[in-house]
Amino acid sequence: MNRVERQLLRITDELLRLDREEDLLLGELEMHRSLHDDASRDAAVYGTPVERENAYESGKDVAAFERALTGLASRRQALHAKRRKLLTRLEG
Repeated sequence: MNRVERQLLRITDELLRLDREEDLLLGELEMHRSLHDDASRDAAVYGTPVERENAYESGKDVAAFERALTGLASRRQALHAKRRKLLTRLEG
């Protein structure tokens, strides 16, 4: 197996790892969105400083998971681009 083929295998492994990571992040994001919805509703209904702080903090958690998913998508795009280049080299 030549160097390009080994690189392709590593990229494939990394893409599979990213898929698993994305599944976990999506599950966590769904849970945190639900928590944020509850906290936001409680803040609107009760209006206490504690409830507002909980809503704010849970919103930050949701944003953090969304950023993590965006970063993961960027890494996936970069790996796909690298794989396309390697496949072109392999064919040529």
